[in-house]
Amino acid sequence: MLPQWFNWRIILIGIAIILVSGTIFYSQYVSGKIAREERKNVEAWVEAQRTILNSSDSASINLATKISTENNQIPIIETNEKDSITGNYLNLDTVKVKAEKTYLSNKLADFKRYNHKPIILVLKESPYTANRYYYGESQLLKEVKLYPIVQLIIVALFITIAIVALQTSYRSAQNQLWASMAKETAHQLGTPVSSLQGWLEILKEQEANAAIVPEIAKDVNRLLLITDRFGKIGSEPQLEWRKPVEQIHFMLDYMKKRTGGQVNFIFDDSILKNITTLLSPPLFDWVLENLIKNALDAIEGNGTISITTSITAEEILIDVTDTGKGIAKNHINNVFKPGFTTKKRGWGLGLSLSKRIIEQYHKGKLFVKCSEQGKGTTFRIILPLQALPLAGSL
Repeated sequence: MLPQWFNWRIILIGIAIILVSGTIFYSQYVSGKIAREERKNVEAWVEAQRTILNSSDSASINLATKISTENNQIPIIETNEKDSITGNYLNLDTVKVKAEKTYLSNKLADFKRYNHKPIILVLKESPYTANRYYYGESQLLKEVKLYPIVQLIIVALFITIAIVALQTSYRSAQNQLWASMAKETAHQLGTPVSSLQGWLEILKEQEANAAIVPEIAKDVNRLLLITDRFGKIGSEPQLEWRKPVEQIHFMLDYMKKRTGGQVNFIFDDSILKNITTLLSPPLFDWVLENLIKNALDAIEGNGTISITTSITAEEILIDVTDTGKGIAKNHINNVFKPGFTTKKRGWGLGLSLSKRIIEQYHKGKLFVKCSEQGKGTTFRIILPLQALPLAGSL
């Protein structure tokens, strides 16, 4: 059985790397071959110049002239025995030579960097007089050298696009999976919740149950709300103009009645009391519920959970803080990943779904603001501060 990582994606990337490596090595071989041929051509051109200067045979001169004129690709610069530029050159930009005083000297410096040994044409032995011919690379050789780099960029771009497409496809498949699971969960919950509603109506008929029926009704309604939430996962929620303070109070009141007296809840609503923004009440409540439940798990039934708020010119900030055991540093980056949990029970989806609700549906942010083991954790919700439209405005 092949190891898990050995799949078709790894094979595809491996093949791409092999192809690019092979192309680079082959291009180097071809460019080396072309470079050797170009040196032979320059040597033949210099020999033709020697023949033109020294020969008296018209046939030889004609052949040498033909060889000289056939070199229209390889740039050449002539210097004297002291390596000073004589002003003679071949296959260079004439306009730039005339317009720029340093053009020839700059080109000569470039040619010397190619490590091409100059080809020397001795004119006189005494006093020693000679011409040196430095040459550069033809356009063909430059293109051959550039080809593997272009191909490498194209392959890298292809691999990047492929990886992004695979990640997008994976996320889409995961989203569809979670949505399908959520809808199936809602469907499965529907039957027992309907049955509980029926039993609740029977309990209401007996006066002895008057004290407990309202509380049971709240829990049944809660189940109905949870069923509705799961049923709506995967569809675009409808945002409404709501006060975050009211949603926080509602969730705190619900959670207080279902926790022991050793849990202290603190919430100062003065800052956000009159602030209204766009929310999906059921989904925003779900986020608050998940954060408070995580805080309750962290303090293990004994401690303080505080909710503090603040506003800026553009944002609403809501911090949920507990005095619990805190989160290990190596776990902080994983708490929002689907399936991650340090609890013995649960699927590890609460914080993952909460982050998606805040960031995807409410265009906000949810993150761990700070956490210290043994002292507690603070989760921060950031919501965009949106002005309620004036009556009669579009």
